[in-house]
Amino acid sequence: MNPTKIAILSCSLDPESRSRRIAREAERLLQERRCEVEFIDLREIELPAFDNSTCYVHPAYERLYHAIHDADGVLLAVPIYNWAVGSAAKNLIELTGATGAGARKSAWFDQVVTFVCSGGLPHSYMAYGSLAMSLMLDFKCVINPYVVYATDRDWNDEAILSDNLAARLTKTVDVKLELSSRLSSRTYASDWEI
Repeated sequence: MNPTKIAILSCSLDPESRSRRIAREAERLLQERRCEVEFIDLREIELPAFDNSTCYVHPAYERLYHAIHDADGVLLAVPIYNWAVGSAAKNLIELTGATGAGARKSAWFDQVVTFVCSGGLPHSYMAYGSLAMSLMLDFKCVINPYVVYATDRDWNDEAILSDNLAARLTKTVDVKLELSSRLSSRTYASDWEI
């Protein structure tokens, strides 16, 4: 049996990103569970602005598209700014989710998506919701109901996950793997439909 393939997309452009730290810990947990993990840090990729035209010939497009399309599940590590997911994540989804003339098809259809988020205020914990709903309605993604949302209170010494945060992340990763495993044999394939 092939190992479960998980794409981790770290969508913060902040060099001190806490969502990236959580994503790295998720990567470690997934590797412990013998998953094949592709970690993509958007800080290391020149992500083209989505224009539904020349963006598809950009060198980053193919790598990002296939990382998402070929995965058994995607983990989106995102910062929360101004009560919403940071703009780099939305640009990534627009770039890899658009379809158009020719054979191009969204990479996101039927993906199992898990969110790990870092924000400043505890009461922004639902800020990822509109993006999750969009992924579910547009691309028929299955959204992991276990989400990690971390703020200042969830860290020890600015860099180490608290015990509570580490436990939440472990459960979130385990649920992700169970969902991905159970859905791997599904018989349907989605496309644009209402």
